[in-house]
Amino acid sequence: MTAIINARVLTMAGPVYENGFVCFDQGRITALGEMKDYPGHAETERDAQGAWLLPGFIDAHCHLGLFGDGLRSEGEDGNEDSDPVTPQLSALDGMNPLDRGFSEAAAAGVTTVITGPGSANPIAGQIAAVKTVGKRADSMVLQLPVAMKMAFGENPKFTYHAQNRMPVTRMGTASTVREALKKAQDYANDQAKAREDEDKDEPEFDAKCEALLPVLKGTLPVHAHAHRADDLFTALRIAQEFSLRMVLVHATEGYLVAEELKRDCAGAFVGPIISDRSKPELVNQSVENAAALSRAGIPVAIVTDHPVVPIQYLCLSAALCAKAGMDRMEALRAITLTPARLCGLDSRVGSLEVGKDADMVLWDNDPLELFSRVLGVYINGDQVQG
Repeated sequence: MTAIINARVLTMAGPVYENGFVCFDQGRITALGEMKDYPGHAETERDAQGAWLLPGFIDAHCHLGLFGDGLRSEGEDGNEDSDPVTPQLSALDGMNPLDRGFSEAAAAGVTTVITGPGSANPIAGQIAAVKTVGKRADSMVLQLPVAMKMAFGENPKFTYHAQNRMPVTRMGTASTVREALKKAQDYANDQAKAREDEDKDEPEFDAKCEALLPVLKGTLPVHAHAHRADDLFTALRIAQEFSLRMVLVHATEGYLVAEELKRDCAGAFVGPIISDRSKPELVNQSVENAAALSRAGIPVAIVTDHPVVPIQYLCLSAALCAKAGMDRMEALRAITLTPARLCGLDSRVGSLEVGKDADMVLWDNDPLELFSRVLGVYINGDQVQG
């Protein structure tokens, strides 16, 4: 057993232990609390001397490992822009674990990332939740798939306009998504009929439809890229039509329609925070977006969209949101427990609780302060930094 003692422990799911400890063994947390309750008997102890101990940070939306660090087209594996509907693609097959971004993420305390296809396609493929340490993608997986990527707005239009094929309008993007979902519904109905009637043949295997079945069943959520307010509501409209579980990604104009979003939005991944207004649909970008959505009661996770913003600046992004009015603890939850909950990973990561993965980051001070430094990072109980 290993123990970190005399730390300011922010569990993110319960109390703050001003002078606390966390014990862990075989990659899982076994005990935590105030030092007066510390059981002792740890084989290895690390005296934090008052440093802050938090759960490892989670970036709920990025493309880490899919767009090569320092490379151009030869390292771009995030957009299969030869077909607008590619739900059968898996992020794991394009991810490069030896990309330098993984070590930079771990060094910054980002221990879990939700990484996947880009936004060229209306339906882009399956997203993976992975830890940020490892040399083989398979051994890094926390959950696969964790979500299906869809995209609305300018990106699919821009991609397929150059190919002179649908979709080249927002109407075309929505229609493309609906058509694929309806085809998968029909495929599922034909399968059910074949099971019920031995005289009916099973439909011919369709990899796209198979990949969409868990989406239609509600067991696999959708992460929907959308910036403009109208795109947010188009995504939610389709979610309602097909009873999809959906989280909005970016939600750049969300603050303009926060009250209208409140009824139907299960959550939003807000970011990138540190970026310019590089395209027309970002014209209303505001660092106050996360705070406004959070105040409206919408669960908010803060994301980098790496490589748009390098992943090591996830905590800085949260700090800027706090500076712009987001509650400080909510800003910390936005890179820990909230993304874990929105991605269905909170039984493993996102908070310091007995039985959860020993993914932790030790800071010399408040992580939201600019000059605070990472003193140590643990992933699955292994010290990978400091």
